Amino acid sequence: MGGRVAGKVALVTGGASGIGRGCAEKLAAEGAIVVITDLQDAKGAETVAAIEKAGGKSEFLRHDATSEADWESVIGQIKARHGRLDILVNNAGIAIPGSVTEMSLADWRKQTAVNLDGVFLGTKHSIPLMRQSGDGGSIVNMSSVAGLKGSAILAGYCATKGGVRLFTKAVAMECSNAKDGIRVNSVHPGIIETPIWLSILTPGDPGTNAPPDLDAMSTTAVPLGVKGYPEDIANGVLWLASEESRYVTGAELVIDGGLSVR
Repeated sequence: MGGRVAGKVALVTGGASGIGRGCAEKLAAEGAIVVITDLQDAKGAETVAAIEKAGGKSEFLRHDATSEADWESVIGQIKARHGRLDILVNNAGIAIPGSVTEMSLADWRKQTAVNLDGVFLGTKHSIPLMRQSGDGGSIVNMSSVAGLKGSAILAGYCATKGGVRLFTKAVAMECSNAKDGIRVNSVHPGIIETPIWLSILTPGDPGTNAPPDLDAMSTTAVPLGVKGYPEDIANGVLWLASEESRYVTGAELVIDGGLSVR
């Protein structure tokens, strides 16, 4: 067990799998009490069990990140159980690919609700509890390389992740003006091996669909030539959550093997 965030209380949305799980495990390993929220009950319980087996402290709350009532409940439970919140990782997200001319308004709104509204609600309801301790805090919003550059089949996703990027900067300035000690930054993963790629299908054999070959994609698109893993993102999130980044706010931490600059 490390101690880079020892004694801090962290909330990680979408923490049952993928990047969220990686962040939860990393923060717990470095001494934080980690509250994991998700709609995946079984996977959430598995993540908590893994953290506790490794000697960390964690708990799971079922949570729809698009619901303001759920956010009020989650923050209320954290306040009642722990009395404070030091770290928020707004990680919950979905990807719905497709041409802009074919995407339904329902899918557009569903993606926006999770990826953008969820970040707004989390930030809105977490800041007051962070302020109560008087010790500041760190908000890390999960954006994407898709929030920095366009993709022909991900117009809706790019719109939400680009929104997260500028929302982060605006809230960083708001907190700075309030002198509350809360830092707000965004993280921009590239090609990372996570379950979200299962929703971005590419044609396989006739009558079938298969997820993208991330190794092949990385070989051609990523300057470093390899894909990333949740731990690569978690390491960056840990740094932003810790006092090591005390002088960083409103920034974009790009973790993509060079993909965004090619």
